[in-house]
Amino acid sequence: MSMEEAMKMTTTGTTTTPSDATTTTTTTATPAPPAPTGRPVHLAVYDTYADWETGHTTAHLTQRGFPVRTVGLAAGAPVTTMGGVRIQPDLALADLSPGDSSLLVLTGASLWDSGDELAPFAAKAREFLAAGVPVAAICGATAGLAREGLLDAHAHTSAAAAYLAHQPGYAGTGRYVEADAVTDGDLITAGPTEPVAFAREVFARLDVYGPEVLDAWYRLFHDSDASAFPVLMAAAERGDA
Repeated sequence: MSMEEAMKMTTTGTTTTPSDATTTTTTTATPAPPAPTGRPVHLAVYDTYADWETGHTTAHLTQRGFPVRTVGLAAGAPVTTMGGVRIQPDLALADLSPGDSSLLVLTGASLWDSGDELAPFAAKAREFLAAGVPVAAICGATAGLAREGLLDAHAHTSAAAAYLAHQPGYAGTGRYVEADAVTDGDLITAGPTEPVAFAREVFARLDVYGPEVLDAWYRLFHDSDASAFPVLMAAAERGDA
């Protein structure tokens, strides 16, 4: 459930009086979405892209005013996700400049494990990191970064240490962390079963939510912790979620 959906479901102040049997309902207005923050977030898309791994990330970034733009090897060439959804990228990878972006998101895909077709995206990640612009990689995308040598100097995680150990050129074994998701400077990594933890790290890096709200968001969406809901509702009423 998004914060906007939660706000639409909320009603307050319902009373019934015996004298006139009149019921008065006051509905809390849904706040307008935040204005765009400026530089968009860029989501890499390619054939066999794992749809579910970045859904939380992109949905909540959009709600918080970050435009999300898709980037493919070619802008005019539609791709088909692992779930069978066809996407036409907004722009070509060659035309993407780190200076025009807040973040590059690389999701998992079967193609990461079947050859070097997606290697240009790992090379673009190198360009982003060199420019001080964050990169977030989940699942098979971490293997692409491993082959590019981008994990050797950063704490990181993935599906399993053994998965990365088999990647040609990878020399980051000593920096591997057994964790749901890891942020080290401008690099965020996560394993394939942790899309919510991945989103949490992205939100923290981009200051999307304050610490209390971010903690509540994670507890609700990852742990189904009902006690987090009132925190998020209060934040939504303030325009902070």
